[in-house]
Amino acid sequence: MKRSILIKVELLLLLAIFLLAPFTFLKPTVNDKANEGLSVEELAKNEKKSIVKKKPEKPLHNVNLPDFAAILDISTKKKKIFDFMKPAVIKQNKQLLVTRAKLNTWLEHISLELPLSEQEHQELARLVKKYRVNKRSSTLAQLNDLLLRVDVIPLSLVLVQAANESAWGTSRFSRIGLNFFGIWCYKEGCGMVPGGRNKGAKHEVAAFGSLDEAVSRYFENINSHNAYRVFRTIRFELRSQDQELNPEVLATGLLAYSERGVGYVIDITKMLRQNQQYWPEERETQEVVVGD
Repeated sequence: MKRSILIKVELLLLLAIFLLAPFTFLKPTVNDKANEGLSVEELAKNEKKSIVKKKPEKPLHNVNLPDFAAILDISTKKKKIFDFMKPAVIKQNKQLLVTRAKLNTWLEHISLELPLSEQEHQELARLVKKYRVNKRSSTLAQLNDLLLRVDVIPLSLVLVQAANESAWGTSRFSRIGLNFFGIWCYKEGCGMVPGGRNKGAKHEVAAFGSLDEAVSRYFENINSHNAYRVFRTIRFELRSQDQELNPEVLATGLLAYSERGVGYVIDITKMLRQNQQYWPEERETQEVVVGD
């Protein structure tokens, strides 16, 4: 009986030694040695010194940006960011409609074999370059291609993409560089270096000096980049059938906007449905768009 108890005790001791051994033979770190014999107050001071404080990143713009992160009420935050973005989006859509009307006039002239003026040719060349249209194509082909690209994007779709990409205006890129759309650039110093950028990658997240500039770049990206040909085709088909530019239908053409693909489109569609009360004026805008 005693023997069995002794064996159990020995086993317990061996187990204790086995568990404690790794910690018993650890060498003290440099900090442990440096802190030997220090009082509690001195240890606290050393701890504070060891904490490296990050300097706040200065904005790369002079815009008086609302502090969206400080707004705790969800409805208030949504209204605040949508109201902040709306004027720039509406302005961009109006400019596109003016340019579109001009293109339609030029197309009529060419169809009637009426020549364009020198100034009109220069403006056409500028638009061909901006929207990445084939400069070797005929004037008629260029005008048709431009009418596919130079067009509006529904207000609600732009707003929910901005909210999604910027985490409701709280992301570093939106605060520091007014980049609410996650737009990349590829020249050194053109924007902000992403914290999780892969080794060897050279892209940056673009920085803008004004909200108008940021929104304009977003529109130019959607209306010219090859990745959004499907989006533009859907928009063209809706127009051809005299249908309103339904944002949920158009969202299906944004698969390439995010690496998440279908998941991203589903998120955008949900946001469109859940936030309709924040853009009551869109119906009126759509009527103007369809009837242009």
